[in-house]
Amino acid sequence: MASDATTLGEQTLRKVSRRIIPYIFLLYIVAFLDRVNLGYVALDMNKSLGLSSQVFGLISGIFFFGYFIFEVPSNILMHRVGARIWIARILISWGIVVVITAWAQNATHLYILRFLLGLAEAGFFPGIILYITYWFRAKEQARAFALFMTALAASNIVGAPVSTWIMDHIHWLGMPGWRWVFVLEGLPAIIMGIMTYFYLTDRPEDAHWLTQEEKEWLKTELQREHEAKQRVKQYTTAEVLTNSRVWHLSLIYFTQVLGLYGIGFWMPTIIKAFSKILTNTQVGLITMIPYIVGAAGMIWWARRSDRTGERRMHAAIPPIVGALGLIGAGMTSNPYVSIMMMAIATAGIYSFFGPFWALPAMFLSESAAAVGIAVINSIGNLGGFVGPYMLGVLKDATGSVTVGLIFLSVSLIVTSLLIFAIRKEHVGSSFFPSSDVEAQ
Repeated sequence: MASDATTLGEQTLRKVSRRIIPYIFLLYIVAFLDRVNLGYVALDMNKSLGLSSQVFGLISGIFFFGYFIFEVPSNILMHRVGARIWIARILISWGIVVVITAWAQNATHLYILRFLLGLAEAGFFPGIILYITYWFRAKEQARAFALFMTALAASNIVGAPVSTWIMDHIHWLGMPGWRWVFVLEGLPAIIMGIMTYFYLTDRPEDAHWLTQEEKEWLKTELQREHEAKQRVKQYTTAEVLTNSRVWHLSLIYFTQVLGLYGIGFWMPTIIKAFSKILTNTQVGLITMIPYIVGAAGMIWWARRSDRTGERRMHAAIPPIVGALGLIGAGMTSNPYVSIMMMAIATAGIYSFFGPFWALPAMFLSESAAAVGIAVINSIGNLGGFVGPYMLGVLKDATGSVTVGLIFLSVSLIVTSLLIFAIRKEHVGSSFFPSSDVEAQ
């Protein structure tokens, strides 16, 4: 019987993984590319519109204010109306905003449109993180999160050469290539939004692609975990919003995202500075290298975390590696060494995400997770404003990105210190002290 149950479980999880992970991975490629293609477009757009480094940094980061405002309400709505409808709405609305951005004429237009893009996209990432918890048990979640979030790297692996090729080669209707990047990369979001409405399945009980036996096995396993979390502590929305552990994770995520978007928006500009003779397409091809290394490291580290069942150290070590890579990139003038250091930095920054996002799911049941994950992501993503903006300010002030890279590396070291501040005994079957259990 045990062997039969094991076989049924493996078969069910294999079906779930094959159905869900590739599709949400593709969605996140589109989402993240539409968020960071600004970094590639900047190679021509900044000169065309007369944007300084500081203004570009502000344009890059203002996205996250809109994102912050609507993040928590968006995730609550998704939990209520279902992922299929809500994620489809998010995709279509942000795709429309990206396409309209092609006609921006000045910094003010870009400020407004990037803010609206943040409003439109708010809830997508935490919504998908929450959606994964509907389908995967805690012990499989780090790998599921990492496979989904490998799209961070894949969006740049794909987007770097595609975006820069469009800039160099497509000038239809008299519009420069950088404007066509927004049109051609915004349309897939609209198309996939329509597809999502028909493809995604809200819950295991709705999965026509699972047998009845497989549905029952998965529902039983997930319900067992849900009940175990509730026995430890059942949190209301208000309690989640004021919980110190949620805010601790939010601060950790904030310092990490500083590094993520700092290099995400500025890497093409940094690589372009290596040589005046590099074309945009060549910059795009070189930019692929750090992201390929980052994707490989991310998957390997998350699998190791799932295999060992350990989360805290697996989340704490990668930011230190990322910091060392950024310091190395800032201290050398050799372009080959710089690319190698940026690859190390990217692997470190990306490997953090799989183990980290397994932490909230350890203690938050479904309704609480809808709020908690959104809070962590919305507060954390304000780092997406601070990182690019500070790099722009420091570049204008010093004439180089070296000081900015050191600033980002310090932020990553703080990330690790904050993770080490989580007491080891609190990262096990629950993330709460024994007093929470005893109070029940």
